[in-house]
Amino acid sequence: MAPRCWHWWHWSAWRRTRPPLPGSTPTSGGSDEVRDPANAKVLRKKRRRVQLGVKLGKLHLLTLLLEQPPQICVVGSGPAGFYTAQHLLKHHPQAHVDIYEKQLVPFGLVRFGVAPDHPEVKNVINTFTQTARSARCAFRGNVVVGRDVAVPELRAAYHAVVLSYGAEDHRALEIPGEELPGVFSARAFVGWYNGLPENRELAPDLSCDTAVILGQGNVALDVARILLTPPEHLEKTDITEAALGVLRQSRVKTVWIVGRRGPLQVAFTIKELREMIQLPGTRPILDPADFLGLQDRIKDVPRPRKRLTELLLRTATEKPGTEDAARQAPASRAWGLRFFRSPQQVLPSPDGRRAAGIRLAVTRLEGVGEAARAVPTGDTEDLPCGLVLSSVGYKSRPIDPSVPFDPKLGVIPNMEGRVVDVPGLYCSGWVKRGPTGVIATTMTDSFLTGQMLLQDLKAGLLPPGPRPGYAAIEALLSSRGVQPVSFSDWEKLDAEEVSRGKGAGKPREKLLDPQEMLGLLGR
Repeated sequence: MAPRCWHWWHWSAWRRTRPPLPGSTPTSGGSDEVRDPANAKVLRKKRRRVQLGVKLGKLHLLTLLLEQPPQICVVGSGPAGFYTAQHLLKHHPQAHVDIYEKQLVPFGLVRFGVAPDHPEVKNVINTFTQTARSARCAFRGNVVVGRDVAVPELRAAYHAVVLSYGAEDHRALEIPGEELPGVFSARAFVGWYNGLPENRELAPDLSCDTAVILGQGNVALDVARILLTPPEHLEKTDITEAALGVLRQSRVKTVWIVGRRGPLQVAFTIKELREMIQLPGTRPILDPADFLGLQDRIKDVPRPRKRLTELLLRTATEKPGTEDAARQAPASRAWGLRFFRSPQQVLPSPDGRRAAGIRLAVTRLEGVGEAARAVPTGDTEDLPCGLVLSSVGYKSRPIDPSVPFDPKLGVIPNMEGRVVDVPGLYCSGWVKRGPTGVIATTMTDSFLTGQMLLQDLKAGLLPPGPRPGYAAIEALLSSRGVQPVSFSDWEKLDAEEVSRGKGAGKPREKLLDPQEMLGLLGR
C-alpha cells in the first residue's frame, strides 16, 4: 500500500487533537456538521480558507522556483558601471550583477583620472566598495570584453548587458608634427602620473622652459596645476613615485593654456580656476585686451558662467590684493590663458627630432555665447615650447562588431540607454552621452539606464527563463587562458598599496605592473 500524503497525515492529526469548537460536543469520530448544524456554515468556511491557503502557498512556491534572479552584466568598473550596478541592486531585490573590467583594479577614472591633489573626489570609492561587496555583485577584473570574450557571448549568458566602458581614447589634433617626441595627449599624461599601467613608460621630458596645453577644460587645468605645483606639495598624495621623481627634476617655468574661442566659452569650472590663481609659487598671465566689453555681455548669462567670468575679469584687470601680491611677488613660475588661437602645426627642432614650438592660427568668433564658432582670420603666430599636451577631448572606441557605434559622435546610438535595435543591450556614462560632465552627472545618467532596464524586465521585454550568467563565461575564459581577478583579490592589492605608501606618508603607492600584481596574487 502506498504511503499516505504528508499533508493528509497532518490534517488527520489536527482533526484528532484540535480543541472542540464552541457549542460542539467532542466525539471520537463523525461529522460536526451533522452533530451541530448551527456550526456547519462556519466550519465549511474555515475549511475552504485552509484549502485556499494551501493552494496559494503551492502557487507561490512554484512562482519562486520558476522566477530566476535576473543575471545582468555591466562592462566597465568606473563611475558609470558602479552607479548602474548600484541602482539595479537597490531596486531589484533578486538581481545579480557581474562587473567586467579590463584592468586588474576597479574604479576607472576615479583612480586613473582624478588629480592626486583632489582626494575628496575619490571618496566615492567607499560607496563603490559597498556595492562590490554585496552578495549579489561580483567584480571580474583582468577581462577584456571584445578580446577575451565577445559581447554576443555575454548576451547569451545574461538577461541584459550594460556597456559602461567610458572614453578610453583621446581626440587627435590631426595637424602636422603631432607625432613628434614631446607631444602627448593630456589623457596619457594624466594616466602617467596617476599610475595607469598602459602609460607607465610615458617618460615625458620636462627639461624645457615652456609647455603648451591645447584646450581649456578641467583636464587642461589639472595638467597645468600638476606641472607647476611645488613637488613637496604632492609628496603626500597618491601620485606615483616615478612621476614625482620626474616632476622634481622639471625645468618647466611657464605653461600656456590655449583655446580656440574666448573667455565666455572656456570649459573649466570656477573651482579649478580658483586653484590655479591661488597656486603657490606661481602668477597668472592674462591679457586685459581679451576681456574688453565683457562686463556688459555677462549680465544675462547663467549664474555659474557669470561668476566664472567675473573671476577671470578681476584676475586680468584688477591689481592683486595684498595677500595675492605677496604670494605672487617671489613667484618663479607662471601660467597664462591664450584665447582665440587654434593649433595649426607642431614645429620641429632644427634637427627634426622633437617638438620645439607650435604654430597657432588666430581666430575670431562668429555667433554669440557658448554656441559661438571660431573661424580663422588668416593670421598666425608661433609659440616656442618643448612640451605640447593635447587636451581637446576624450573619445570612446567601438568595443565589438556586433554593437552599433557612431564614430563621428564617439558614442553607442541609444534611446535613454537602450542600444538602438539591440534588445537587452544598454549603455551608460560617457559611451552613452559623450565625454562630458562630472561624476554626479554620470550618476544621474547611470541611474536612468538602470531604471530603463528594470522597466523592460518588468514588462517582459528581456529574455525569459534562466540564464547561466558567469558560470558560462567562466568556462569560456578558462578555456582561453584568461585569469579573472575578484574584488577580494583587489582588496589584497589595495592593502599592499596602502602598506607601501605608509612609509612615505602617502595614502598609497600604486602598483603599476600587471605582472607584479598577478604575482602578488599567486597567479
